Parts: sequence; structure tokens; C-alpha cells
Amino acid sequence: MTEGLVTLDPATLGQAEMYRLLVGGVVPRPIATVSTLDANGLANVAPYSFFNAVSSDPPCLSIAITRNSKGSKKDTLLNIEALGEFVVNATPVSLAEKINQASAEFPHGVSEFVQAGLTPAPSSKVKPPRVAESPLSFECVLHGKLELGSGQQGSTTLVIGRIVAVQIDPRILHEGRIDPTLLNPLSRLGGLQYGQTSGIFELSRPKAP
Repeated sequence: MTEGLVTLDPATLGQAEMYRLLVGGVVPRPIATVSTLDANGLANVAPYSFFNAVSSDPPCLSIAITRNSKGSKKDTLLNIEALGEFVVNATPVSLAEKINQASAEFPHGVSEFVQAGLTPAPSSKVKPPRVAESPLSFECVLHGKLELGSGQQGSTTLVIGRIVAVQIDPRILHEGRIDPTLLNPLSRLGGLQYGQTSGIFELSRPKAP
């Protein structure tokens, strides 16, 4: 039994303090580099670490897109709501600097592809481009979304995307599976910290008695 624990009540904490607890305690978080198109055809790309797989039938993944520092919807969410399509690109460690650059709050109408030095490449089934430098891209259509919060800073729209195509570099595959050492995914930790996959080990799943 652990002694000396402190109990915190989220109802008494500020949004910023709760955020720090979440991003420091829920680690490591994979980073989805999400590419979208706006109504004028301008390509947008931004990283999101509140991201995960949801189901394999139907094939779906989720992205939680929080409001920006002013409490407004981010361009990524506005573009997804307008077009109903987006691409989730895997984020290898080699792209850390560029993806970090894409996380800045650029003015509306500015392409993060250009600002971060990333290359848009044609997708196979959706209009938004994929990131050419990424070895793995999930082309998605909007399956559903859930609004959480009051609409102020810290509020979130949980986006569920149904995967309609996967583009993958065969060099990251080993015996038909994605090799994490070859993908070398970048992960988000608390504060300004990032991580990468290392110290991998295996455990066999136990059988019930």
C-alpha cells in the first residue's frame, strides 16, 4: 500500500493545473500529425498527442482537438468539420523539429506545410494531402464527434475518424507487422519533453485457469 498520497479534486483545480497533471501523467502519448484542407484548398498540418486507436471493425481512430489559447476552434477542427476528411500521419523521431514548428499558432490562411518545411503528397481516397516524409498515413473520413466542455480554453472536440485507406512504407514492416524500431515513433511527455521508443520487451498473454 502506498503511503502519503495526496488526493486532488478536479473541481477545485484550475484548467491549467489539470492540464499539467494530464500531460504529465498520461505518458507516453503517440503524436498524430494531422493534415487537412480548408475551403480554399490550403493545406494545413498540425500535431496532436491526445490521440489513439479506437477499433479495427470499423477501422477508426480518435483525436481530441482542444480549443486554442483564445478559446476558438483550431483550423484542423474547422477543416474537418467543413470537408469531413483528414489524414493522420505517423510522426517518427526524425520529424521532431519540423512537427514542433508546425505546432505554432499561425494565423488563419497560413500553411503549416510551408512554415515547417514539410511536403504535401497526394492521398489515394481523400482530398487532404498526406505528409510525404511520414512512413505511415491513415486516410480518414469523419465518423462522428463529441463536444466536451463549455467551449472555453481547455474544452475539446473528440473526433472519430473512419480509416478508408492506409499508405505505408514497406521498409518499416517486418514479417507483416510494423516494426516499432523501424517506425521509431516520437512521443509526447509533460512540459517540453518528448520521448522515443526504446527498451522494448515481450510478455506472453496468460491463459485463464
